Amino acid sequence: MKIESGRNYSIQDLAPIVYEKETMELSEEVRVKVRKGRLFLEEKIARENRPYYGINTGFGELCHVQVGHDELETLQLNLIRSHACGVGPAVQDDVVRWMLVLKILSLSKGFSGVREEVLDGLLHLLNDDLIPEVPETGSLGASGDLAPLAHLCLPLIGEGVVHHSGERLEVADHRSRLKLEPITLMEKEGLALLNGTQYMAAMTAHLLHQGRRVVDVMLHIAACSSEAFQAHTEFLDPRIHEARGQIGQIEAAQRLRERRPLNPQRDAGLSHVQDPYSFRCMPQVFGATLDSMQHVNQVLEREINGVTDNPNVFPDSDAILIGGNFHGQPLAFGLDQLKVAFSELANISERRTFLLLSGKRDLPIFLTQNAGLESGLMIAQYTAAALVNRCKNLCLPASMDSIVSSNGQEDHVSMGANAGVETLQILEFVEDVLAIEMICASQALFLREMTLPSSSQAVQGLSSSCQTFLKEFRLEVNPNLEERILSTEIRQSRHALFG
Repeated sequence: MKIESGRNYSIQDLAPIVYEKETMELSEEVRVKVRKGRLFLEEKIARENRPYYGINTGFGELCHVQVGHDELETLQLNLIRSHACGVGPAVQDDVVRWMLVLKILSLSKGFSGVREEVLDGLLHLLNDDLIPEVPETGSLGASGDLAPLAHLCLPLIGEGVVHHSGERLEVADHRSRLKLEPITLMEKEGLALLNGTQYMAAMTAHLLHQGRRVVDVMLHIAACSSEAFQAHTEFLDPRIHEARGQIGQIEAAQRLRERRPLNPQRDAGLSHVQDPYSFRCMPQVFGATLDSMQHVNQVLEREINGVTDNPNVFPDSDAILIGGNFHGQPLAFGLDQLKVAFSELANISERRTFLLLSGKRDLPIFLTQNAGLESGLMIAQYTAAALVNRCKNLCLPASMDSIVSSNGQEDHVSMGANAGVETLQILEFVEDVLAIEMICASQALFLREMTLPSSSQAVQGLSSSCQTFLKEFRLEVNPNLEERILSTEIRQSRHALFG
């Protein structure tokens, strides 16, 4: 994909670079803007004998310390090394690829004062699949994502670790093989690389991309569970949802109808008048999650198409301006919102699992034919409940906290990076909870099939696409009425559903 000047990019536009490993390149117009910004910076500091933050001064609380001209390269090198102090597990490679894409996009605006060589170095990492190893913890989300971005950029100076073709490689030991000739960073370039919200933004982009996949699968699972529980279809009637007017709710109901169409005749023959909320209110709950994701997507796309480092250079108005575009509050709020939005998918899923195992609607308790001698799927609901509890515990907003750093200079921070790490964990738990529900839905439908004449189908209320979804799931996770080790089956279910 060629990055063009003046164009705004969506997450969908950029996703192929991350997940399909399409190459990224810069248009000549973009390169002209980058060269213009760099030339202006060099001329400005040459003709004005004054301190400019991060260009010829120290960083953070050390901004009052001016650095001599002959030490400016060392200043930028020291910045990268000293700030690479992250800890914890390595962030998954897809998130790091997002970080590279978004850092390139930000620097390509021409307001950061970096040379083309720096952008070309980042493009080399991305396009040659040399993925820097980035520890997950260390950013406060408000001087930019300093520690994660420092680790991201260590390979540019010939240091750090990269993941390549399944190997974990120390850059210093494999420079020639990886074609990573160290770049000598010039004035401001180290600071431009480290200032910015690309770690928070990368996690948000990945969460939204994966979240859409999870929602799509979840809608199939919910349809299977509804059919297994013999829930009404009336609650999906579009008139109900249009009467309220909530956009996400209307969409959720429509997508559920595509998987389990309205069936008034069958509804009329059911002995129960209405269903519990975990079935009847699915459009309202799912729709609220869709609305939250849409809002966060809008905030994110403004962020990734903007400039989030400091200071910024403005050649057309002869200015170098100091501000705070690196503060991650918009993304921190959004990530905390996603925590709740995703957690509720697990919360309501566990309730449907509970009902499928409850012995109601002519289904045997715990979906076993030998209750007492066998426990059936009883403990699967325990695991789902434990996962939901963990989701709820992680929903405490990280953005409500702020801890003073840099000796008081950076006295309010967003903690958005921690919110992102927690949201990633929540989404993993959601996938496990949904995997458990699908095991129960599949088994419940299988038990209904056993009681029907051979010509009848227990899944007659599901659309053809949803029936195909069920059949494909059963190729990997067959209904099984014998006692077995369920943890293995849950892993198989999650793999079948989410890969």
